[in-house]
Amino acid sequence: MTLRINDQTAIIALQEEFNSIFPYLKLEFFSKSYSSNGVFERKYLKLKNKKLGEFRNSNNQEVISISPEMTVVDLGQGFKDVYGLGAQVFRKSGKVWLETTFTDGWTLEEQNRQGEELSKNNI
Repeated sequence: MTLRINDQTAIIALQEEFNSIFPYLKLEFFSKSYSSNGVFERKYLKLKNKKLGEFRNSNNQEVISISPEMTVVDLGQGFKDVYGLGAQVFRKSGKVWLETTFTDGWTLEEQNRQGEELSKNNI
């Protein structure tokens, strides 16, 4: 399944749809990519009721598509290029959500599968 995103997509709706496809992953958006230590800072977390078009940083009509074969790096780059947003994927591990920073080269499908395994092993 592929998610197609446009300017009218609300952040909360995208997050819910993303999580329905990848139940062991969570997607968060930030107005600034990284701090000096390479981690997203919660103070830059974007409001979920905003629409993506409010952040578009160009006048082109480029559309982002999210598919299971896409890597976390490619997903993040797409949101940065089109909307100027930092996007971070978190993977469930038991009862906690971990940033996928060290495994950003993995596909969303791989991340979700790993999250499922880690969550089942930690029950």
